[in-house]
Parts: sequence; C-alpha cells; structure tokens
Amino acid sequence: MTAGDDGAAGVSPARRLGPAALAVLVLLTGLTMLLSYANKTRCVGPEFEPSGRTAPNYDVRHDRDLCYTDIQHLWLGRGINEHIFPYLHGGITPSGELTGGTVEYPVLAGLAIWAGALFAHTDGEFLRDSALLLAPFGLLVGWMLGWLSRWRALLWAIGTPLLLYAFHNWDLPAVACAVAAVVVVHGRTGGAERAGSIARAELVRRASWAGVLLGVGFAVKLYPGAFVLPLALYVLTRGEEGRRDRTLDWAGALRVVAASAVTVIVVNLPFALLGYPGWRASFTFQELRKVDWTTNSIWYWGFRPYSEPSDVPFQSLVDWLSPLLVLLSFALAVWLGWRRYQKRRGAGESYPWMQVSAAMLAGFLLLHKVHSPQYALWLVPFFVLLNIRWGWIVAYFAADLAIGLGIFRWFYAVRSGVGFDIFSGLAGQAVMIGVWGRAALLIALFGVFLKAETTFPVRPGGGSGRRGSARSAPGKDGLLEVSHPGSPAV
Repeated sequence: MTAGDDGAAGVSPARRLGPAALAVLVLLTGLTMLLSYANKTRCVGPEFEPSGRTAPNYDVRHDRDLCYTDIQHLWLGRGINEHIFPYLHGGITPSGELTGGTVEYPVLAGLAIWAGALFAHTDGEFLRDSALLLAPFGLLVGWMLGWLSRWRALLWAIGTPLLLYAFHNWDLPAVACAVAAVVVVHGRTGGAERAGSIARAELVRRASWAGVLLGVGFAVKLYPGAFVLPLALYVLTRGEEGRRDRTLDWAGALRVVAASAVTVIVVNLPFALLGYPGWRASFTFQELRKVDWTTNSIWYWGFRPYSEPSDVPFQSLVDWLSPLLVLLSFALAVWLGWRRYQKRRGAGESYPWMQVSAAMLAGFLLLHKVHSPQYALWLVPFFVLLNIRWGWIVAYFAADLAIGLGIFRWFYAVRSGVGFDIFSGLAGQAVMIGVWGRAALLIALFGVFLKAETTFPVRPGGGSGRRGSARSAPGKDGLLEVSHPGSPAV
C-alpha cells in the first residue's frame, strides 16, 4: 500500500466498461425509472374533471398514497393545461401568483413543460408525455456515469433517489448537462491524450464545451452554473498540464466563463426581449417564496415559531441571509480547493474542480431557504464520481428516504387534521430525522468531498485522481494503463 491510499485495499485496472456492461446499467436505470413512473401513476385517474384534473380526491391521495409529483400537480394553476407558450404573455401578481403561462423555472425547463403538455388533455397524459421527454436524460446519465466510473454508477441506476424522484420534477436534463460536462472534459478521443495528458489548446476547447453544457444546465435548473467557476480554475491552472507548466492560463479560464455566459444569454435573451415581465416573474416568484412547512429547510425547522410565513421581519431576513451564506459557502469551497491544489501540485495534482463543485452543491443544499425532495438527484452523480466511503452514501440515502416518504405522510396528517403534532406519529419523526440528518450529513460531506479523489482517471489515457496510489502498467497498443484502488475511501 502506498501513501495516499487511505486504507484502500487491492488494485484494479481502471478500464472502461464494455458495451454489454453499459447496456446493463442503462437497462437497470430504465427499470428504476419505470418503477418510479408506476408509483406516480397511482395518483392518476380513474376519473377526470372537465379541467383534466384527476378525480376522485386527488388532493388527499397524492399525500396519503405517497405518489405526489410536481409534474401532475402543476397541470392547473400555471396555464399549462391551456397550452400557453411560457413567459411571453405572463407575469406575477403582487401576492406572488404566476399568470399567463409563466412557470417558476428557468426557460428551458419552461419549454420542456410546455412540450410535455402540448398533446395532453389531462394531468395523467401530461405526466405520461413529460416522463417520455425526461426519461432519455436519465438513461444518458446512467450511461455516462457507467462509462466514467464503472459499476459505481449503480448508485444512480438503482438508487432510491432515482426511484423516488425521477419524475417528481423536471431535473433530469440539468443532471445530464452537469455529468456531460465531466465527460467532455475528461473523456477520451485519442490523439493528443496518448502522451498521457491533454495539450493546452485541447483542454481549453473541451472545457469551453463543458461550459456551454453547464450554461444549458443553468437554463434548466440553475445549479450547474455554479460549477463554471471551479472548472475555470481547473483551466487556469492548466489542468493536468499544470504538473509541468505552472504558469496560469487566464485566457483559457476566461474563455470557459465566456462560453457559459454566452450560452445563458443566447438561451434567455429571446424570452427577456419578447416577454420581459413573464421572464422576470420566474425569478421574482423564487425571491418572494416564503420559508414555511413545505420548504423542508433548516430555516423553517430551526427557527420556529419565528419562521412562520406571517413573521415578516424573519422572512425578510432569510431572503438576504440565505443567499449570502450560500455564496460564502461557495467561496469557502473554492478557497479550500485552491489550498489543496497548492499543497498537492508538486505531486502532479490539478485544481480539484469536481470536488469543489460537489462541496458547493452541499453548501447550497444546506443553506438555501427551499429544499425540494428531488434535489437528491443533483447529488448522486458526485457520489459516483468521487471516491468516498459507502457509509456516507448509505446515511444520506437513509436520511433522504426518511424525509422523502415522511413529509408527504405528514402533509396528509396535517391537512386531514390527524396527528398534527410533530412529535406524534412516525411521519413527523421521519421528517425530523430527514431534515436534521440530512443537514448534518451535508455539513460533513462539504469536507469529505473536498478531500476525495475521483473514481476515474482525470487525465484521459493518463493517471488517476488518487495521489501517490496510481501505478502504471503496459496496456493495449503499448500505451500505459493506470490502476487505482477499487474500494471507496475518503
């Protein structure tokens, strides 16, 4: 065992999975999503009101039977059932109600919503058509994670987050964009990589395309846009080329940022020009959203009774304090990543952009004033791509499962007038376990992510992300293949 193994035993070759193995991963991902869809359809029909809303007792069933999905629920109230093209004719009322086809999501998510409803006449058809649009992105994520990190991708393919939330909201395209950015930067295409590292021009080109993907992801669900900064720092330090050339590539880093920014502008500008009130309303809605019992964040549960929606001073405080703390957590992650880079660059390590991105996401999930259940989908790829101990992953899945199931049963208890007390009944206790267990784990994972190594070679055709643990051996065609410990460690 060499220094840096962190207790990992055994060495396995870092080869890619073959087509058959990847097909198995994709198949398992599809089966999990099929089960997820089957669960959601328990809330569909058998009857429908003239508006297309499921009957009977839809408002009771979706919480009681644990089959709630935002997709079906938002069939009414946003003009979706009227097939209004989003944003162009919309706005928001002083009370925070969206009108005229505007939805509370970025524009590409709005387009996906509109497309999913285009041929639908009921909330069940809308759920079905939306699932058909979203499913390919989930399958693509399974394939990409398997291609990068081999069988560890089973965390995505058969994990509880995909089972619970695949069709809870419109998050799968954003997740696909984030993972695709990693594939573009660290994928293999031959040529320049055969020397063991990527030439500067190739690195900048790849990272720029990754920036475009992150910009597209931003236009779906915002969060991938946060990863542009650590990616730019990776290019600034010349990626793996920085082992030999320690000059900073400012032009390359700015090109990555510019590629992402231009993508965001190009996607958003038509909506901003043609329907500014509706486009702006999607952001205003999130700004006006209050911390309440549906947000499942530490801001509500940690500050009761002051966190009630009627407490205007507290709500105003959270409106600026939450985003400020999120930004500070981003800055801390970037700084700690820079410290790691400075300490380890002599050993051939580049700026840990994926580790920093994961830590930034953990900070956001902890400190944002709203925590929707499907956000767990955002985190799972980092559990696959970064080599952390299984205990952290199992614990997070357990906490997420507790709140993912408990919150809807608790909603049912509250709305039906049975078991309102948070301390009575399993549902209320599951919510508390989920909220505080997840919060504690996110704090810990912030540091764990920053210490982790990748589960795949960060240099195409070259070394792995594990410091001091990689061993080179002759491979096919006389090239060097890199081996790294196969068991997860922090």
